[in-house]
Amino acid sequence: MDYYNYPVNKILSEFKTSSKGLSQQEAEKRLEKYGLNEIKEEKKISPFQIFFNQFKSPLIYILLFAIIITLLIGEYTDSAIISIIVIVNAVLGFAQEYKAEKSIEALKKLTSLKATVVRDGKKQRILAKELVPGDIIILEEGEKIPADARLIEVISLETHESALTGESTPVAKEINPLKEKKSVAEQSNMIFSGTVITKGRGKAIVVRTGMGTEIGKIAEMMQSEKEKQTPLQLTLAKFGKLLGIAIIVISIIVFLTGLLRGNEIVEMFIAAIALAVAAIPEGLPAVVTITLALGVTRLVKKNALVRKLHSVETLGSTNVICTDKTGTLTKDEMTVKELFINNKLIKVTGQGYSRKGIFLDSKPDDYELLLKVSALCNNATINHKEIFGDPTETALLVCAAKANLFREELEQDFPRIHELPFDSERKMMTTIHKNKGKEIAFVKGGPKQVIDNCSFYYKDGKIIRLTKSKKEEFLEKNREMASKALRVLAMAFRELPEKIKYSTENIEKNLVFVGFTGMIDPPRAEVKDAIELCRKAGIRVIMLTGDQRTTAKAIGIQIGLTNKDDKVITGMDIMDLSNKEFDNVVREVNVFARISPKDKIRIVDSLKKYGNVVAMTGDGVNDAPALKKADIGIAMGITGTDVSKEASDMILLDDNFASIVNTIKEGRGIYDNIKKFVEYLLSSNLGEILVIFVAMLIGMPLPLIAIYILWINLATDGLPALALSVDPIELGIMERKPRKKDSKIFSKNIILRMIAVGIIMCIGTLALFKLYDPVNNLVYAQTMAFSTLMMFQMFNVLNCRSEKNSIFKIGVFSNKYLIGAITISILLQIAVIHTPLAIFFKTTPLSLIDWVYVVLMSSTVLIFGETIKLIRNKIKKPIGD
Repeated sequence: MDYYNYPVNKILSEFKTSSKGLSQQEAEKRLEKYGLNEIKEEKKISPFQIFFNQFKSPLIYILLFAIIITLLIGEYTDSAIISIIVIVNAVLGFAQEYKAEKSIEALKKLTSLKATVVRDGKKQRILAKELVPGDIIILEEGEKIPADARLIEVISLETHESALTGESTPVAKEINPLKEKKSVAEQSNMIFSGTVITKGRGKAIVVRTGMGTEIGKIAEMMQSEKEKQTPLQLTLAKFGKLLGIAIIVISIIVFLTGLLRGNEIVEMFIAAIALAVAAIPEGLPAVVTITLALGVTRLVKKNALVRKLHSVETLGSTNVICTDKTGTLTKDEMTVKELFINNKLIKVTGQGYSRKGIFLDSKPDDYELLLKVSALCNNATINHKEIFGDPTETALLVCAAKANLFREELEQDFPRIHELPFDSERKMMTTIHKNKGKEIAFVKGGPKQVIDNCSFYYKDGKIIRLTKSKKEEFLEKNREMASKALRVLAMAFRELPEKIKYSTENIEKNLVFVGFTGMIDPPRAEVKDAIELCRKAGIRVIMLTGDQRTTAKAIGIQIGLTNKDDKVITGMDIMDLSNKEFDNVVREVNVFARISPKDKIRIVDSLKKYGNVVAMTGDGVNDAPALKKADIGIAMGITGTDVSKEASDMILLDDNFASIVNTIKEGRGIYDNIKKFVEYLLSSNLGEILVIFVAMLIGMPLPLIAIYILWINLATDGLPALALSVDPIELGIMERKPRKKDSKIFSKNIILRMIAVGIIMCIGTLALFKLYDPVNNLVYAQTMAFSTLMMFQMFNVLNCRSEKNSIFKIGVFSNKYLIGAITISILLQIAVIHTPLAIFFKTTPLSLIDWVYVVLMSSTVLIFGETIKLIRNKIKKPIGD
């Protein structure tokens, strides 16, 4: 059926529904019949595939080759142990990757699209996947359309359908039936799943869901792209390849040197393979992915939903936050506190959305017209359970309700016949109503914008010509109200001539000014501390608001962002500035008022031009370009439109500025932990390489056999490395300056420290190996070298917990997972030496004094690390003090 060919009543009849929507019971029946409103995704990777993918690695291929060779030459024990280690490694890799996949899956559920439907005559928010044919959906600007639907009511509705038709310009919509067959792009009374409402609002009846929608028919378009590798992953992958080539060369040298020294060819072959496998950090990019994915799930607990992994890296570099005021710095709980009408200021009591409150020192005739305008020129809805609509409009409805004026009742005498929706350019909204055969326009908007379009004003029931001096008097009263941090809106009306064309140019002129409403949206209690923390962390905060200059300044002072002597710049102030003048303003000013979405883009461009890493918040359709332009676009989870969320890198689940700061702190911690993880693995691997390479060069017997090296890398040091990825955030992390965007993961100091650690491990391990007479007691000496190297790595992991702070300052036991991992690793080491496993691992039991030597020698790496930190902190005050 071509739904666009039929009138609205025919469609309602076809789907057995009405303007009151389906009943909940009927909707549930239809959901069983039609299924969920979802596009079928590509087949997800199964747990079995994840497990078998662990074997798709060049290094695993090398180990499998080693298993075959050892089997062929009769070294069954070596073959069995290498096989077990490969399987254990695969199980650990599977567990980490499976958990990461599950975490990402859970995050996708959090971003599920929602829809507003009418069921049983009431509006309600449901998951879009629960929509069924016949549902009546409410459409608002900025929303993503959840299903194919036939329009039954439109108010200046336009949609962006490029995702479906390729058309880049918005499409105006209507409700009239169309004649003849039409292409998708020509169906002006239909809306389609996956497209976006760019302007206006309306209602529609769902006609197709899931794979039956137009977008469902070409489902390939909807398949999600593979997550691109982050810059850190790419850097490590490139580094890993270069290091891998170097290690292979070293392994070949070790193999040939061993042969020249008289070692057996099989022994040296296995040792060279083990060295290559142990030393090449081939899994580092994957480890980073897992750490980032698990970090993203932790960020959800901080009320931040990160949509793109690379954003976690960028968080640590952020040095400018451009934030909206309403709902982010403030509570978004608007309450009308003052009314100005008839040259009189009226105080209003009450808090939040409670309808309890009175109008002080006034009578209903004083404020009734003002409240009628604010209630009728309004799209919010209040019922007993839920509030639908913009917080500002909701506050106006609540204020009117305190005077027993309700929009539903008022609209019986003043039915709405048309609407000119609010937009950020003209900063006004107009609704047109009929009353006693006449058409009346009710207008609300920014004080200056409304008054500039007024020719008259209302006083004591009379309409009086608005003079220039009276206009300035009203604007001065507006400034006075705004200086108390009130958000001021102006109300006006106009009786329209007959047969007037409904356009902003025709309607919004020669208006009658009625008065002002002043509402307070108090700052969030935690914002002042969060801004101070940003200062300490080297992060600049810039407030961008649509409010007027005086209101913006008052709020800025309250939250500690600015003081009374600082400049506040408006969109008008910057309009005619040259690029150089504009850049100078952006460098100096922290509060911008009356800012448009275009201004936001220009501000981001200016900040980025000078190397800043910018986080930008936004919630509207028009904010999407600025969100995309910023290094991190942050959409509002509560008030944000679907368009802004799609354009963002991160969604703020509670719309709270303090959560942005907490997220940056967490992002810095995640990046730190990746650095710790990588430093630990590379420095430990370097120690192993040097032990074997130096031993070969100076003519010593082989201190570590292949099984030892594989055991250390794939069994004992894996758990501590993983525990580093969940290390608690370091003390004073928000007292550091932001990391530069192009900074290398390793500083010169870290590289030197890794080399020093590798050398200490090499000298210590070979010293004990030599002390235990490898010529006459080779197995005993090798067991000592094996245990010493393993214990070196346990002490080294404690070193890696901080680049600057002592382990004793951080707290030895502050990471319980790490202590548990070290304990398990040591117990595993003891097991392969002091249990029957020793036969398979070719080890011999050690005495208590042997273990004392092992611990004393391996602890030197921690002593070295602590000494370096102590010297550094004497020269430069440590972080956290």
